[in-house]
Amino acid sequence: MEVTPKKCGVRVEPPMLILKYENSSKKLRERIMPLRNFNKNTNITCFTTELKNNPRHKQYLQHVSEFQIEKLLRIIQAVLHGSSLEESLATAKKQYEIDPEEDLNKLDDDDLKKKKTAMNDSYEKNRKKPGDPDFQYDVEVEFPAMENRGIETSAWDSDSDLSDF
Repeated sequence: MEVTPKKCGVRVEPPMLILKYENSSKKLRERIMPLRNFNKNTNITCFTTELKNNPRHKQYLQHVSEFQIEKLLRIIQAVLHGSSLEESLATAKKQYEIDPEEDLNKLDDDDLKKKKTAMNDSYEKNRKKPGDPDFQYDVEVEFPAMENRGIETSAWDSDSDLSDF
């Protein structure tokens, strides 16, 4: 049976992962997966891997990214820690969104991995492949000049330094 995920969400009490999908006959279905033994101290990465490899759910979750499942489980876990649903959503959004002004060199390994996964997920979502209806082969884009910044120069990129070698 072919499963095409459409929406993925959670129910906080009791903890459940809910997947809306389209089956091979193009019917919209819903699968509710109870998150047994999930609590506020559960290791989310391990739990996500176990959930995706569970024989009962494997065919349904094979096309859902681990990144998305982890994000949803973090929302549930924050609520179990005592945060409100709105606070949990805001925290998860902040944790998994990319701020172009943020210095990623200052992050620890776990946070950096989350940011890289978010960047990769965003890239895959927006990527245009041959065969897509709006795919164009050689796209050239003119970027506007930034008003506040001029062209930055540095001593290392001048041609006069080449004579020393």
